[in-house]
Amino acid sequence: MSTVPSPETSSVPTPPIAKQVPTERTHHGDTVTDPYAWLTDPKDPEVIAYLEAENRYTDSLTGGLAGLRSDVFDEIKARTQETDLSVPVRKGNWWRYSRTVEGQQYAISCRRRVHDGEVTPPMPEDGKPLDGEEVLLDGNELAEGKAFFSLGAFAVSPDDKRLAYSTDFAGDERYTLRIKDLVTGEVLPDEVPDTHYGCAWSLDGSALFYTTVDEAWRPYRVWRHVIGTPTSDDVVVFEESDEKFWLGVGTSRDDKWLVIGTASKLTSEVWLLDAANPAGEFSVVAPRRFGVEYEVEVASDRLLILHNDGAENFELASAPLPGAGDTAVWTPVIAHRADTRLLSVDAFESCLMLYYRRDGMTGLSVLPPSGAGEEKPITFPEPLYTVGLGSNPEYSQTRFRIGYNSMVTPSTVYDYDIADGSLTQLKQQPVLPSPAGVAYSADDYEQFREWAAAPDGTLVPISIVCKKGTPRDGSAPCLLYGYGSYEHSIDPGFSITRLSLLDRGFVYAIAHIRGGGEMGRPWYDHGKMLEKKNTFTDFVACAAHVVAAGWTSASRLVARGGSAGGLLMGAVVNLAPSAFAGIVAQVPFVDALNSILDPTLPLTVTEWEEWGDPLHDPAVYAYMKSYTPYENVRPVAYPAIFALTSLNDTRVLYHEPAKWVARLRSAASGGPFLLKTEMEAGHGGRSGRYDAWQEEALVLAWIIETATGSAS
Repeated sequence: MSTVPSPETSSVPTPPIAKQVPTERTHHGDTVTDPYAWLTDPKDPEVIAYLEAENRYTDSLTGGLAGLRSDVFDEIKARTQETDLSVPVRKGNWWRYSRTVEGQQYAISCRRRVHDGEVTPPMPEDGKPLDGEEVLLDGNELAEGKAFFSLGAFAVSPDDKRLAYSTDFAGDERYTLRIKDLVTGEVLPDEVPDTHYGCAWSLDGSALFYTTVDEAWRPYRVWRHVIGTPTSDDVVVFEESDEKFWLGVGTSRDDKWLVIGTASKLTSEVWLLDAANPAGEFSVVAPRRFGVEYEVEVASDRLLILHNDGAENFELASAPLPGAGDTAVWTPVIAHRADTRLLSVDAFESCLMLYYRRDGMTGLSVLPPSGAGEEKPITFPEPLYTVGLGSNPEYSQTRFRIGYNSMVTPSTVYDYDIADGSLTQLKQQPVLPSPAGVAYSADDYEQFREWAAAPDGTLVPISIVCKKGTPRDGSAPCLLYGYGSYEHSIDPGFSITRLSLLDRGFVYAIAHIRGGGEMGRPWYDHGKMLEKKNTFTDFVACAAHVVAAGWTSASRLVARGGSAGGLLMGAVVNLAPSAFAGIVAQVPFVDALNSILDPTLPLTVTEWEEWGDPLHDPAVYAYMKSYTPYENVRPVAYPAIFALTSLNDTRVLYHEPAKWVARLRSAASGGPFLLKTEMEAGHGGRSGRYDAWQEEALVLAWIIETATGSAS
C-alpha cells in the first residue's frame, strides 16, 4: 500500500493512505499489533514524504477557506495594537519593559533609568519608545533569517551590568546561553549550548547558574559558570538522579539567595545558597518525603513555606532562614481550608500577598507581613474573572502590580496601594476597531457560569461568553474548549482572536473539567491516574449541557484542545462521536499508552505520577489501554477532525497525531480527517506573532465552516 497518493485523476482530493507495517507490542501478557509504528522515525525519508503529503491534502481541503482565513487574519491584526509597550516594572534604578513594533514579529526588551521623584511607571499612549530607552535584546534582530525563534532564559545581573539570555532556532527547546555586556553592548565569548529554560546570577554578577537536560529531555543538572572562563570549566553544583524529578534554578526576590527547586508530580524539595557565596554548597530546606510538596518564599530573615503536609489544599508556615530543615520548627501562618486552594504567597516588607482559588475562581488577599491579622480580599465587580499578581521584584515596595481580565474585559494592569487599598488602572489591553470600523465594547457581550452534571453526579463548572442577543434555541454555533490535566486551570479570560467567533454568532464555552485545578486539589486528584476517565466524561457532560440548555446543537458544536487537551479531544470523540460536528486537536497526546510505556522517550518517567506506570503495573496498563485515543478508534462515523502538530516538538511527538489520523482514516468513517505538520516548529507552533495569527486564522476559519457550513 502506497504511503503517498498517486497523482490526482479526479477533482476530489484523495487523502494519503499510510502503509501498514505490523509491529507487535507485548506487556502483561497482552499483545497488540501497531500498524503505524514506523511513523516514529523522523529521519526516515518516507515518514517526511508522508507528512508532506498530509500537508498537501490539508491545504487542498482547506483551500476554499482562503477568503475566510484572510478575513479572520485581518480582523485579528486590525484589533491588535501592533506598536505597543508593556507597563514598565521598576527594579532598583531602572524601569524594565518590552514593546512591539508594527510589522515586526517579535518583542523588543528594554529598560530606562528612573527619573528623580518618579513613582508611577511612564506610559506613552502611542506605545512608542520611552525617552532615554536602552534596548536590552531585540528578538527581531536575533530571529533575522530564521524560520523559528524562541527566547528561553532572560536575566539581568543584580548590578544591572550583564544580561544572560538563551535562544532556540529549531523549536526543540534546546537553548544556547549567551551573555551580553550591557555597558558596552558586546556579546561575550561565554556561550553554552544545549541548556534548558532559566538561569540565575550570583549577587555580584560574577557567576551564572543554568540547567541542562538528560537524554529524556529532563532538566536534571545545575551548573555554575564563572564569567570570563571557558565553559569547559563549568561545574555541576547539583544533580537530580531520580528520573521522576525535574529541577530549575532561580533567585529570591531580593537576589540574596540562589534557589534550586526539584519536583516530581507528587513530591518536591528546595535547596538554598547564599548568593554572595556562589562557590559555596547548597543546603536543603526540608528533605523530600513522598507525597509532600512545598515551595519557599524568602521574607527577610525567615522563610515562608507553602506545603501540603497533612493539608490537601495547602497551608502556609514560617521557619527561620536558613535553618528550616526540621519541620518541627515550622510555625503555622495560614491554616488549611477545605474550600480554598492556596496557590502562592509573595512576601514584602509591608505585607503578604496571597494568591488562591475558591469556588472555581482565582483570588488575591492582603495580610500583615507576619501573616497574623485581618485578611483583606481584593474584590472586583464582575461575576467571572481571572486575577493574579504581576511582576513585583522589590521587597520594599508598597504598590503592587496586579493583572486582571474576564471573558469580556481585556487584560488590565493595576497598581494596588497597600496604604489605602486603592486600585489604579495603569493600562488596559487596547482592542482597536474591526476592519469594518466597529469599535469593541464589553457591553455588547455577556458571560455566564453554568454547571453540568457528570455521570457520577459531580457538578462541573462551565464558563460561557457570547454576544448579547445570541439565541438560546440551539441554532447558535459553539466552540467548547477543555484541558483537564496537571492541575492546570483554564480560567475565564479575554481573547482578541475569539471576537472573530463571537461576532459571527458563536457561543464560546470553557469546560472546567476534573484533572485541572479549578476547584482545588481534589478536583485534580479525581481526574488523574486511575480516575482519568472523569476528565473525559466531564467534558462529554459539558457538551450535553450546552446542547440541552439551548446554547447550541450537536451539529453546530466544535470541541478544541491541545497537548493533554488533545488527549481529551481524542478520548471524547471516541466516547461520543455524534456529540460533535468537529474536533480541533493541537499537538495532541493521542498515543498516550505507547508513549508512557517507553521510558526512553522524553518526559515518560516523569509522567508516571500523572497517568500511572503502565510498564510495571498491569492495572494501569489495562486502564490506559481502555481510553488512549489511538487504540480505541471505532468503526463508526466520526465528525470532521483537524489535528495540528510540529516536527520538532519534544513534548508531544509529531508521530502521535500522525498515527492517529492514519488509523482514523483506515478504521472509521465520516471525517474528513486532516493533519497539518509544521516542519520547523516546536510544541507551541509557529513562533512569530504574524505567523501565529495566520495559523490561528486557519483554525478559526475551519471551525466556522465546520460549525456553520459556511466558509464566509
